[in-house]
Amino acid sequence: MQTFRLAPMSTGVRVLTVLLLVLPAAMLVGALLGSRALVGPLVLVCLVYPWVWLRFRPAAFVITPGAVEVLWPLKRRQIPRAGIREVRVIDGPEFRREVGWALRVGAGGVWGGFGWLWTRRRGIVQMYVSRADGMVWIERGTERPWLVTPERPDEFVRALNPGDQR
Repeated sequence: MQTFRLAPMSTGVRVLTVLLLVLPAAMLVGALLGSRALVGPLVLVCLVYPWVWLRFRPAAFVITPGAVEVLWPLKRRQIPRAGIREVRVIDGPEFRREVGWALRVGAGGVWGGFGWLWTRRRGIVQMYVSRADGMVWIERGTERPWLVTPERPDEFVRALNPGDQR
């Protein structure tokens, strides 16, 4: 069994996350200074951010002999290794060639991009990324592919290579 945490955020994602985390503080100041219109959005943001952390942003990927287990603070999901057809590190330009135009459906901005990615060429892709480099593409045959950013992506791919003995 090998555990790979979600990769550290890239600089761009980190900057965006800091800016988005300042937003509730700015909304609170505005609400305290009399702008009651900010109270509703403030409450919404204060509910959404923890929800993203607990249910959308995976903490780790655990490779076992039979599956890849994706761990979130409040849930788990297994990808059976038998259904994995290919695993490879993919960079930004290669990713764009693979999927074409894409639109994120889910959480994005704070801590990374998590959820579904609707793509022109590949349809829905499960996406759990904290950076735009070191991405790992998990091809699953007839099921949706996954795009993840584990720490040590090359080691993750070697550990998960479907050609390995299971």
